[in-house]
Amino acid sequence: MSEPALVLESFVFQDFEVPTGVRFGGRQLLAIHQLTDGRRIIDSIGPDESEISFSGAFSGADAAFRARTLNSLRTAGNELALTWDVFFYTVILREFEADYENPVWIPYRVACTVVRDESLTITSPTLSIGNGILADIGLAASQCAGLGLDLTVTQTCLNDPNATILGTAAYLAAGLQLARTTSAIDSYIEDTETILQTAMPPNGSPAESLMVGLNTSTLAAQQLACLTSANSYVGRASRNLSRAST
Repeated sequence: MSEPALVLESFVFQDFEVPTGVRFGGRQLLAIHQLTDGRRIIDSIGPDESEISFSGAFSGADAAFRARTLNSLRTAGNELALTWDVFFYTVILREFEADYENPVWIPYRVACTVVRDESLTITSPTLSIGNGILADIGLAASQCAGLGLDLTVTQTCLNDPNATILGTAAYLAAGLQLARTTSAIDSYIEDTETILQTAMPPNGSPAESLMVGLNTSTLAAQQLACLTSANSYVGRASRNLSRAST
């Protein structure tokens, strides 16, 4: 897709589900001491993250199923990974609302309470660019586990002490390997999307065939979610590597 992938844990938003925008941000908590002469003493307490919210619409034959799947993340109340572009948060899905207009069109709205901004951890001054890149590739590798994609070579290239030093052979090798990894994941995504599109038999097929098709679709959807999430991590690693200067 042309839009940055939006992934909530294992749920990958697709087609009309992808929002036109994601609202995020927050404020800085301040303790303001008003002095008698009009002056102020202001102490910064720390960031207070606003809720992350967005909206879209479920569409197609599986609209109701996908709406129920997303709603189940709300009812579970677990901490979830929310990623898009270079953003990575741990959140709790606080609010999910959907308007069932018809079986193939269900608009929805989501609000997530932020637990942590994980990108602050990765880009913290106490961590080097290299450590941040390795963290992303480690996350990508965990998403690809069991899917036939081995990122060991990529991790080895990026673990080289010179991998983030511009102009070195290790830096060039790391960039090339990241590009190969992206290409490999893209290929897996295309194959998985094909499986997802052809898994369900036509209407009127025997119940057994329908069940097999549903199981195949569910498995393919789960794999697609993992692959898309891995692609996001690798993409961020590539962008961080391109910004490396030391």
